[in-house]
Amino acid sequence: MFPYPAYLRRILQDTSWILTPRLLCSSADHDVVRKHSKKKQASSPQVIRTSKKERSPCQLILEHFDHQYSEELGDLWPSVRSVLLDPPSWQYGILLNRFTVATDVKRVLLSKGFSTLLPQKEALTLPGALRTVFDADCQTSKGSLSKCPSDNSHLRLDNGSPAPIQQAQSEARSGPPPSPLQCYVHPFPLRFPSQAHRAGQLKQYYLLNAASLLPVLALQVQDGEKVLDLCAAPGGKAFAIMQCATPAFLCCNEPDRHRRDRLTKTLESFLPRSVSSRVVVSAQDGRSFGQSEAGMYDKVLVDAPCSNDRSWLFSSAGQQVERRLKARGSLPRIQVQLLRSALSAVRPGGIVVYSTCTMSSWENFNVVEAVLKDCPEAEPEDLWEEIALPLSSYFTFSPAHRGLVPNTRSVSSYDRRLGMLVVPQPCKTWGPMFLARLRKRK
Repeated sequence: MFPYPAYLRRILQDTSWILTPRLLCSSADHDVVRKHSKKKQASSPQVIRTSKKERSPCQLILEHFDHQYSEELGDLWPSVRSVLLDPPSWQYGILLNRFTVATDVKRVLLSKGFSTLLPQKEALTLPGALRTVFDADCQTSKGSLSKCPSDNSHLRLDNGSPAPIQQAQSEARSGPPPSPLQCYVHPFPLRFPSQAHRAGQLKQYYLLNAASLLPVLALQVQDGEKVLDLCAAPGGKAFAIMQCATPAFLCCNEPDRHRRDRLTKTLESFLPRSVSSRVVVSAQDGRSFGQSEAGMYDKVLVDAPCSNDRSWLFSSAGQQVERRLKARGSLPRIQVQLLRSALSAVRPGGIVVYSTCTMSSWENFNVVEAVLKDCPEAEPEDLWEEIALPLSSYFTFSPAHRGLVPNTRSVSSYDRRLGMLVVPQPCKTWGPMFLARLRKRK
């Protein structure tokens, strides 16, 4: 048997880990999980704890969601609601760090039934000048970052008619393209423990909502490009960008000091010195960033501050809830300013990806539409065939809802270019995640 590190041996040996089926698609799935659970309890433990106290939703936020999303999502809302109210049903992805040796982690994941989200392509190699340095420091260095001063789920193809996954897959000309991103997912809500921080050692994997990788895929980062992550904290998407390619320069911007400290710690936990020297942490106001660095970047990601549906639903009562509901009305104005700034920062011909983790159309499609009206140099791009169709077996996608375009009864190509939304569903609990891609005309 291979000699696993101590923390992986604990995962394999700890008999307190069990599998709990939650929000299953069908009775057949329930039977599968029950048999799976009995088998594993008899042989090897699972990677999910059930001892954690369940959180209670905030009724005021839930009422607000019921009012808004029953109108915007229609018949999708009841199933979305049931997932959001059941955190133990949420699935998590494990994104491996290409700058470490994670062979043991892969073996454990595969033994537990995890599989890769994306077809794998050959491991990325660093430029020759960095290869020797990387070999020496990737396992032992925290890195030194520069700091700048201040049932089957359905694919929604129209406004009301769900199309089965099989139909969506047959329409796709091919599956998702091979990717260097090594993200492992499981069909059931198994929990893989987070990795403890160890001074002088890089972490081998990052836990995340797998839908959060879609904006990074849409960004299409290539080696040697200059990339800006305009709202970078807590750092998951910046980490994913560095797993996709080796950009010449990655600027991770975060004006809030506490969030910036968390961002810096995340990057130092995953990137070796040889790579982190290409990463700068900036503290500018993202709304004015494009004025100070106009046309400097090939790719810009705007993972905008938003009314995060998952976390807001479990807000503590009192003033925090009132503040959040009040802030929700002002967020679209800030998001529009951030997206305009990103379009200023990107070069002609470059790409901007806008994303949020809310289902609110006011913070998603409406923001994109408002910026398109004010910025004639921006051209929206349809991500449906590139991302939605190839990945429909993992995610439930919804295009622009019908209320955005008056007097239309079906989803047009214009709707789809405004962006697409991943909505959590039973057995596909990924999301919410909205993404849209704009290209700056030459």
